[in-house]
Amino acid sequence: MTPARLRRARAALAALAACLLPLAAPAAPASAASVRAQAAAPDGTDAPPPLADGFGLTQVGAATGTATNFVVTVTTAQVAGPHTIRILLPADYAARPDKRYPVLYFLHGASDNPSDPALAYPALTAAQSMITVIPDGGLRGWYADWLDQNTAAGAQNWETFHLGQVLPFIDANLRTRTDRAHRAVGGLSMGGFGALHYAQDRPDLFGQVLTMSGANDLSTDEMIIRGAVVATLTNVGAVLCGPSDGHPCGLDFGPTVSSDAIFGTPYPIFNADWRWNAADPVAHADRLAHTGIAVYTGNGNNNASDMEFWAEGTAKRLKQRLDALGLPNHYVDYGDGTGWGADCHGGHTAGCWAQDLVDYVPRLEAAFAAAP
Repeated sequence: MTPARLRRARAALAALAACLLPLAAPAAPASAASVRAQAAAPDGTDAPPPLADGFGLTQVGAATGTATNFVVTVTTAQVAGPHTIRILLPADYAARPDKRYPVLYFLHGASDNPSDPALAYPALTAAQSMITVIPDGGLRGWYADWLDQNTAAGAQNWETFHLGQVLPFIDANLRTRTDRAHRAVGGLSMGGFGALHYAQDRPDLFGQVLTMSGANDLSTDEMIIRGAVVATLTNVGAVLCGPSDGHPCGLDFGPTVSSDAIFGTPYPIFNADWRWNAADPVAHADRLAHTGIAVYTGNGNNNASDMEFWAEGTAKRLKQRLDALGLPNHYVDYGDGTGWGADCHGGHTAGCWAQDLVDYVPRLEAAFAAAP
């Protein structure tokens, strides 16, 4: 590719990514009433259970929330800054000290944070027989150990943080089932990529995987998805943030870093983008053999300005690859959202993901129950 064509390709990719940024905004903040409802009781009767530091994690301050829905804040040398972890316990957890529970690790999307009560989706809090852990994945951590650890963002070893620290921390502190048949990883949008990535990297850890509206394909067939990743790194949408009203801007992903920070160059020139291809979930779908797989997507109302339009393309590509490999999967394309919950209209929105979980959580609990 000539230098002029390379410059045009980069400019086009940046422009495309900038168009997608407004669609990566987090779920609406919870109401004041819902926040009060999740606060611990003043007398401590509904306080979160105590957790011990370990595995490189140091807790900061006290846990906040209730005995079954609480948030801990930790620090680690693996990822710069403090990080929250939301933990959802089944209602009978305290009353059944003899019982161990399977675990779902639920990975959030870009711009989100587990401190947001909205991430405790109703289907997750209503689960009767499993623990859900929602670890911080950063505003744009992309569930990977970054290639470049010397950016303005500081240390960014997200995979090591989650799989090498959070997971054993949870197993050591809570009554979990620790075999892969009783552990799942799932996520939405950026977290959908993360779930597939973790399940493929560590099939010994996870027996079930879920991706909802995920960035399921990082190949050159889906350059729009690469563009969205690059947009979060270069923070091109921050210029669209207005005056602060006391709430973080969903278009500000933190310090600007290079487009090459996570997987090296995203530009497919002389195979220079090989790290992106190596991390592409579709290319490595074969690693999901013997894993329960669930894929959910809408169609963005066939509107290319809606991120879900592009997510559907990656879901279809993943589905085609899984079918070609003969790997069973639960695949749901709810299109424009008709009949898929009261608040789903086919877009890249929390209303659709809430309904995805209404469908998925009973299936997952049944799979856990059936596992030996």
